[in-house]
Amino acid sequence: MHSTRLFTAVALGATMAAGLTHADAAPSQERPMSTSATVTIYTTAQDTGQRLSQAGTVALKGGHALTEVENSVFVDPTRRFQSLLGIGGAITDSTAEVYATLAPEKRAEFMRAYYDREAGIGYSLARTTIHSSDFSSASYTYVKEGDKALASFSIDHDRRARLPMIKQAIAAAGGELPLFASPWSAPAFMKTTGNMLRGGALLPEYRQAWANYFVRFIQAYEKEGVPIWGITVQNEPMATQTWESMLYTAEEERDFLKDYLGPTMHAAGYADKKIIVWDHNRDMMPYRAQVILGDPEAAKYAWGLGFHWYETWAGFDPMFRNVAAVTEAFPDKPVLLTEAAVEKFDPARYQHWPNAERYGTSMIHDLNNGAVGWTDWNMLLDEKGGPNHVGNYCFAPLHADTRTGELIYTPSYYYIGHFSKFIRPQARRVSTATSRSTLLATSFVNPDGRLATVVMNPTDKAIAYNFYVGQASAVVAIPARAIQTLVN
Repeated sequence: MHSTRLFTAVALGATMAAGLTHADAAPSQERPMSTSATVTIYTTAQDTGQRLSQAGTVALKGGHALTEVENSVFVDPTRRFQSLLGIGGAITDSTAEVYATLAPEKRAEFMRAYYDREAGIGYSLARTTIHSSDFSSASYTYVKEGDKALASFSIDHDRRARLPMIKQAIAAAGGELPLFASPWSAPAFMKTTGNMLRGGALLPEYRQAWANYFVRFIQAYEKEGVPIWGITVQNEPMATQTWESMLYTAEEERDFLKDYLGPTMHAAGYADKKIIVWDHNRDMMPYRAQVILGDPEAAKYAWGLGFHWYETWAGFDPMFRNVAAVTEAFPDKPVLLTEAAVEKFDPARYQHWPNAERYGTSMIHDLNNGAVGWTDWNMLLDEKGGPNHVGNYCFAPLHADTRTGELIYTPSYYYIGHFSKFIRPQARRVSTATSRSTLLATSFVNPDGRLATVVMNPTDKAIAYNFYVGQASAVVAIPARAIQTLVN
């Protein structure tokens, strides 16, 4: 187990930089960066003690020879693309239930670790569920069975653990934390199967009641002092799971959005709440976008499209190109990774480095292909990878051993931190490329004008590379199986 010692960060500003519109690649008119800037390097590397550790500085200088080393990372800060919404994780029932078992000092450590920008990794985005998911101790809804009028609607269940934790997270994040919520299933009586689990579809006669349910959820949470930034229409609408799940065809999701959910949200005064469609894997996102976002009446209610990463578990190509395909086809509709987790929990693999590398690889490719943010799944689970009421145990960046009360930091936590800590909301992605496939990289200019470049080396050998910013450069060394953030 790695030490839970926290670390010091470079302070980043909070002023929004002037910039171009979403997905605009035209040259920036902003003042170019200095070619003599000092670059501070932060590194996390396997088989070392480096965990988001400051690993020295280099100076960018003009006239550097490309031929000095084989690998290069090229950054052009004048070519700017999407703005970052944020990077964060989900506060599920399971996360909140495990968090509630911690001693006060450990809860404080947890909040610092995730939300503090200097002592932690500065999460700036959050997700939660609308009633239960598999990561709850049991299935439940907010209404009594058969209550189509929603007269019995109550979020009392969430007041026990989830709402208190969300409120503490908002405070730890500085008083503002965009939160979006997703349903796994409508109540059983609203479905074709009469069961919240194992798929089934929404009965046509309950479409309005289900749309009303979203509004009631938002009203109840905001009455508790928890603002809702947005919602997704349905978590994983093409998956019949052993846990809470509900199916929509692309056409059914389109029609529910444009005929029921969108108009109902607007009529309730919630036109400002973001509605995210799809919320499933990268493989089918182009078709779902075509059907829903290609329909003007549905598209006017959709903020953008959410996606997950689980198609890779079957050994398929992760299809990062599909993220770009949707961004290119619908440049006015943001795409957001809404869920990712390493499944098949095994406590012997807490420090399994490929888990972290999967995060680094996905985050770099998703951002480079146009994603405006990245939301991990459970922020905290117990020593069994739960609780989960159907045994679908998974990894989280942090685990708590409920027998000892200790927090366990996995490599994934640090890899995510190389992005969330240094790339801040409203940062603009800039053009970044590598000369060899041995390195992966992405770069963002933060609102204060500082450049953050993440470089990942997934190979078993240390690599020296030319780090070019415009026409200035420096030689940087990255250890084997490591990730770095370069800040200047």
